[in-house]
Amino acid sequence: MKKIYSLLLLVVTSVSFGQIFSDDLNYPDGALLTANGWTAHSGTTNFIDVGASNGLTYTDYSGLTGFTAAAVGNAAQLDNTGEDVNKTFAAPVTTGTLYYTFLVNVSAASEGYFTHLGSGTTFAARIFVKPSVNAGKINFGLSNTGTASYATTPTDYDLNTTYLVIVKYDVSTTGAASIWVKSAGIPANEVAAGTPEHTTTGSGMASIAGVYLRQYNAGQNITVDGLRVYATWFNASACPLTLAAETKACDATTLNIDTYTVTIPFTGGNSGAYTLSANNGTVGGDDPNTVAEGNITISGITEGTDVTLTITGACTITKTVTAPECKPINPLPYSESFEYTSGSAIGLQQKWTNVNTGDNIVVADNSLFYTNFASSGNQLTFSGAGAEAFTPYTTTTSGTLYASFLISVTSLDNVTTDGTSTYFAGLTDAAKGYNSRVFIKKTGTQYQLGLDTASTTTNYDATLRNIGDIVFIVLGYDFGTNELKMWIDPNPNTFTAATPATLTNTPATAYVDLGGFILRQDGAASTPSISFDELRVATTTPDLFLSVAQNEIAGLSVYPNPANNVLFIETELNEVKNIAIYDLLGKQVLNTTTASTEVNVSNLNSGLYIVKITEAGKTATKKLVIE
Repeated sequence: MKKIYSLLLLVVTSVSFGQIFSDDLNYPDGALLTANGWTAHSGTTNFIDVGASNGLTYTDYSGLTGFTAAAVGNAAQLDNTGEDVNKTFAAPVTTGTLYYTFLVNVSAASEGYFTHLGSGTTFAARIFVKPSVNAGKINFGLSNTGTASYATTPTDYDLNTTYLVIVKYDVSTTGAASIWVKSAGIPANEVAAGTPEHTTTGSGMASIAGVYLRQYNAGQNITVDGLRVYATWFNASACPLTLAAETKACDATTLNIDTYTVTIPFTGGNSGAYTLSANNGTVGGDDPNTVAEGNITISGITEGTDVTLTITGACTITKTVTAPECKPINPLPYSESFEYTSGSAIGLQQKWTNVNTGDNIVVADNSLFYTNFASSGNQLTFSGAGAEAFTPYTTTTSGTLYASFLISVTSLDNVTTDGTSTYFAGLTDAAKGYNSRVFIKKTGTQYQLGLDTASTTTNYDATLRNIGDIVFIVLGYDFGTNELKMWIDPNPNTFTAATPATLTNTPATAYVDLGGFILRQDGAASTPSISFDELRVATTTPDLFLSVAQNEIAGLSVYPNPANNVLFIETELNEVKNIAIYDLLGKQVLNTTTASTEVNVSNLNSGLYIVKITEAGKTATKKLVIE
């Protein structure tokens, strides 16, 4: 029987029963963990030990009357950089969900992860801590990788305060994980725990063998106590109803916000009364109240919205599914002028995606203008470390693929060491690996541009460029000859495949395909402040300079051209328009909003200009000659 169930709001998944790991660290004062069943896997100095009567207390969790029923005793001290240790389970866990709980008190924080799950030297569910932007406060984060990940707006927690941390980890390569940080009480179940402080997914492990403690910085001072790992929420009785790994599918992949469907297999149904609800979409499929096994579906979920299934009644189960990106592959020729709201993250737009986490590459007002090149829309800005942004296009396997763009280095202040080199952009395949890399190297108060396929290079253009210069770059790869080329500041009006390249490179292994362009934020002291604009990707050189057809204004006519005193701008709608005119240096020389078709240009000097017209949310640019 199939049935549609009512909707509700909720939270994250559960499954089997049993305590997997327990350690209250109540060893003799000053004892080393490696002398008490723990194994060092990294570092040979500053061994981890316990203190003297430094055990942490938390009502209902610690102490003989608490949940752990253990004396407070001692606790591990992570107060330096050096030895890292782990303690293994009786047997690795290869399925289901793990709940890792412990007490923590941070008296000094320097950003890094200090405990996690893992197997051998592979880690998952790493718990991070860092100083908050607010003095005397800290933030907790969670990631399956060494790259920190925190809530968009992290909660502030206090130094020198004991917290109960609950980490939930799905044992799989997907590795969905959530973290709760509690200052009082033990939630009866996940629903009662409320929304996690942070969730993460990806780069997971299909086998977890133990608990790990880490010392990563001389400035850290972290006390950890009462370690427990369970297969259910605080070792609650297992629910007969079991949920398996979900599948998710986009209902469409368009430039609009689409919907997606999640299918969650279950077994152990027809074993009690259950109520199903979700925070988005419609719950349906097979009914676990009457069917022993089948599939629960949640359909019509909004793209970009994580969905959580909550089951209550005979037992409580919650399962959160990370939303897929239902974004299309951009067809060639591809033209991107960044017609997005200023301040928005480019990785959240339908043409782009973020490859990793960190500070976003963001949209900024205005365009970069280059001689004989028609710009429109806005631009991107990025600097230092952060997320990489990737945009896919139709996979190309033959002929020549070209990509062109404008850049301007607006500051080198964060790059403190002369000669610092990094790459910030490149052509890639669908797997988002770098096939070509555009390098930048600080040289005094100026910089140089380079090209390579490797992560380092000596292949730099000798020209020294200045802060504020607007530079036009064209990349090209010939599949037939296995030649990678970069042209710097070619003339857009005369550019062809025969134009001599500024830099060349021959890949050690010929590329099989190219299907994406990627922007990179390397490090706080290596990637300067860069403005990026007018990305074009095509298989012929004329297509590199086509305007963005989908942003053109219907019926647009700009005349006379050349003009003298009056310029007429007519459209199909003839509504109120904003008219901005720029010289070829990018300086705005006129800006007006008018319902008239006439624009007075009598004050402009003779020369070539760019006219940017915005009407009813659409923008177009035209070249204009003033006589």
